[in-house]
Amino acid sequence: MPLLLDTCAAIWTAEDELDENAVDLIGDAVTKDELIHVSAITAWEIGLLVARGRITSSLHPLAWFRQFTAASEIAVVDLSPEILVASSFLPDCPLKDPADRIIVASARENAFTIMTRDRAILTYADAGHVRAVRC
Repeated sequence: MPLLLDTCAAIWTAEDELDENAVDLIGDAVTKDELIHVSAITAWEIGLLVARGRITSSLHPLAWFRQFTAASEIAVVDLSPEILVASSFLPDCPLKDPADRIIVASARENAFTIMTRDRAILTYADAGHVRAVRC
């Protein structure tokens, strides 16, 4: 099950705050030499969170993102035109946050399972439009 970390999951992975099931899933992926994916839009979201004072970091947001993605098991999913357009045409999509739409489109386009605590994404997954696991 190739994983795509939502921004919250990336932050909690870096801070060792994931629940036990999520830690096990990531551990299983690493054991199997599977990459853990994170969208490039997460860099934008980290920047916004720091700029708005919603999270604090001793690192500049870009340095934080680069350090996080420097791990050999982490791969950045680019914002391709296909993903960006697909995010505009998600079926029955109640998601208002453009970053969430891009993360969902990235997962759908690449057959990833999203790791998240975002209720809207989890509800969308429960409706069968994308795979997701709670972290």
